[in-house]
Amino acid sequence: MFCIALANIPREFHHKRDGMAFISSCAAIITLMALFALNIFPNLVYSQPEPENSLTIYNAASSHKTLGIMLVIACIGIPVVLAYTVSTYWIFRGKVKVDRMSY
Repeated sequence: MFCIALANIPREFHHKRDGMAFISSCAAIITLMALFALNIFPNLVYSQPEPENSLTIYNAASSHKTLGIMLVIACIGIPVVLAYTVSTYWIFRGKVKVDRMSY
């Protein structure tokens, strides 16, 4: 997947399809990140002298109660952030007009 996505980037640029080149670039980056994550799983930080002291996804996780509270906060916060972003975009939409009142 990585090699195909990477080889597709110059091909798409040659055919003047910048959007598809961007998508291929994103796919290559995501594939590299996934391969790295699979390689180090379940370790997040590997301890070289004593592997039993490595930081893993299991001993780095919070308690179930904390994760539940953060889920509620995220479920409330994400729609608020999205609504703020949409409203800001809506308020400042359109081209900027430079006239004598501009600075």
